[in-house]
Amino acid sequence: MQLQIGSSGDAVRKLEQCLADLHLYTGPVDGIFGGGVDSAVRAFQRTRNLTADGVVGPETRNALFPAEELPPAPVGDVQSRALALTGCFETAVGPPNCYASLSGDFDGQGMSFGALQWNLGQGTLQPLFAQLFRDHPPLMEALFHEHAAELRGMLDLPRPDQIAWARSIQDNRRHLIVEPWRGLFAALGRTQECVAAEQQNAAPYFQAAENLFAKWDLRTERGFALMFDISVQNGGIGKKTGNLIQADIDQLPSSSGLLVREVDKMRIIANRRADATSPAWREDVRQRKLTIANGEGKVHNVQWNLERQFGIRLMPA
Repeated sequence: MQLQIGSSGDAVRKLEQCLADLHLYTGPVDGIFGGGVDSAVRAFQRTRNLTADGVVGPETRNALFPAEELPPAPVGDVQSRALALTGCFETAVGPPNCYASLSGDFDGQGMSFGALQWNLGQGTLQPLFAQLFRDHPPLMEALFHEHAAELRGMLDLPRPDQIAWARSIQDNRRHLIVEPWRGLFAALGRTQECVAAEQQNAAPYFQAAENLFAKWDLRTERGFALMFDISVQNGGIGKKTGNLIQADIDQLPSSSGLLVREVDKMRIIANRRADATSPAWREDVRQRKLTIANGEGKVHNVQWNLERQFGIRLMPA
């Protein structure tokens, strides 16, 4: 069923509530698809690189109402599990598809790929592709066939020409990579070799997370996952915010047990880091960070449970 201006009923009411939860719609939840709902739908579509026409068809509906339960993330050390979690948040798809997530030039970066959306514009995607060509040439040749030479040659071009190349393989109105490239990159992202390369290229974020983990004397897997997510999404914790966090932690009762204190500290860090974010994104950041701190919650209208879905526990890391 397609929803658009003029539609009404329970389906529209559900849509209005979903858009309100995403902080895109502030009107009444009355089951009437009017101009306010149309505007909110278009805003949502733009955030997901969908055609911003205000019509809730299959693609928009699937993006708004994804499955509540996602398949378990791959097992591995706490770093790989934290990457899978943050990758799901960054791409809005579960593992293993988060490692193959692909976006076009909606943000001026040419194209973005992978769990952490490495991109050409900032020069973060080129090393990932170069590593795969260097370490796994048979894989790249087998996946990309006659297109392998073109992709490899792109890596030697100046940055503006690399971005121009990315724009040449996409629908520049919708900023979507076209076939066969879309399918080729999707196949690459699902290989074990690419997942391993993404984990290696996430090393700077892992190191930043370890530094924050030690600074705030956190002890658990969940604590590390929170610090990693902050390093990726927010670029760390500034001095002013850090001082506020420390002042709040100093007020915690000294009699609290280790795990209770750990959760209390994570909640403080989550809230203070959210408070330091731009008002437009503040509550989204807060919801995401508190979901990690609490071990469960809803982010982008998807219910998450860190232990069940990612094996990230309130246990020593």
